[in-house]
Amino acid sequence: MFSWAFLFLIIAIIAGVLGLSGIAGAATNIAWILFVVGVVLAIVFAVVGRKPPL
Repeated sequence: MFSWAFLFLIIAIIAGVLGLSGIAGAATNIAWILFVVGVVLAIVFAVVGRKPPL
C-alpha cells in the first residue's frame, strides 16, 4: 500500500514540475488516500495480531 502511495507521490511531483496541475492534484489526492488506508490497515493488523497467551 505504501509503495503505491509513494508511486503516486512521485507522479504528482513530476506532474507538478511539468506544470500539469490537474494531474498533480489528482495524483496527490490518490497518494494521500492510499497512505491513510495503509496506516489504518497497519494499525488494525498490529492490534488484531496481538492475542493473549492461552
